[in-house]
Amino acid sequence: MFPAQALAEALIRRGWRILLATDDRGALYADKFPADVRISLAAATAKPGDPLGMMKAGVAVLRGTLQARSIFKRMDPAVVVGFGGYPSLPSLLAAISQGRPTVIHEQNAVLGRVNRFLAPRVGEVACAFPTLEMAGPKVKARAHVVGNPVRPEIRALFDQPYVPPQPGGPIRLLITGGSQGARLLSELTPEAILRLPEDIRARLEVQQQTRKESMDGARRVYANALVKAEVAPFFRDMASRLAAAHLVIGRAGASTVCELAVAGKPSLLVPLKIAADDHQRFNAKLLADADAAAVALEDELTVDSLAGALNALLRDPAWLTRMAAGARSVARPDAAEKLADLVERTALG
Repeated sequence: MFPAQALAEALIRRGWRILLATDDRGALYADKFPADVRISLAAATAKPGDPLGMMKAGVAVLRGTLQARSIFKRMDPAVVVGFGGYPSLPSLLAAISQGRPTVIHEQNAVLGRVNRFLAPRVGEVACAFPTLEMAGPKVKARAHVVGNPVRPEIRALFDQPYVPPQPGGPIRLLITGGSQGARLLSELTPEAILRLPEDIRARLEVQQQTRKESMDGARRVYANALVKAEVAPFFRDMASRLAAAHLVIGRAGASTVCELAVAGKPSLLVPLKIAADDHQRFNAKLLADADAAAVALEDELTVDSLAGALNALLRDPAWLTRMAAGARSVARPDAAEKLADLVERTALG
């Protein structure tokens, strides 16, 4: 939902009016979405190999498409933009059937299932990463690499230089678990930090997002390690915490990777193994190829291997500084404006 909101805000600044079309689930995440009009469309998804589920999903998408066609005839949108996922399918199918200008945006380095279906049929394809796996040659050839829009407070970090840990000074470590597969980082990272040498632990200041059920255990481990730590299920002031961090540990979701690049932060990434089409591993490759991130696959990650990687990184401020420069070298801080440019060109022909 956030890339859609960032695009909407950019277009509003240019004088456009916004219609938000999503399903009931998407609406739950759109309380701050700046739309003049909101519509809820029927939509559904199903797992491959589930014939009954796919039949039900097809009926829901058809119903949503007919709803969108009726609304579009009345409101006559100049362009329809989709951001992937099944909630975007009815609107794009309706727009395509009516011959309206269309754009899709792919957040990940792998073209998602819905965008994979739509890409050959829409007017323009925008993507966040310079590589677009699971896309055919014709789609890759015409894809516009614009990046992933980031929040304004994250965008502001692009202009702040990276300051590495100073000799004898604090080392600030930010750990973000992600909403899926969070248990691994929630429970393994504190144990790895416990195994760091005492001189490193004495300087550490840890801020860790973790699952509620893992909080007490993490706090006990950090107390035993004599490490200053703040543990919470969610941090609202993520931009300020990211600004202060010397190193970030986290998953490799599209937003995370792009925010780390814009903020210019070194990272240690653990791609979510169960992510569809292994897209997090491909997302992480952007930063790994720029020498901006160390990447550890779940099957290879142990307490000892993570402790070893952390010890090497935290002892080498020059290495962290090079990683920060690598992250910034692949950043696209103007992604929202670039995407708005493409949408306007498509709408105006």
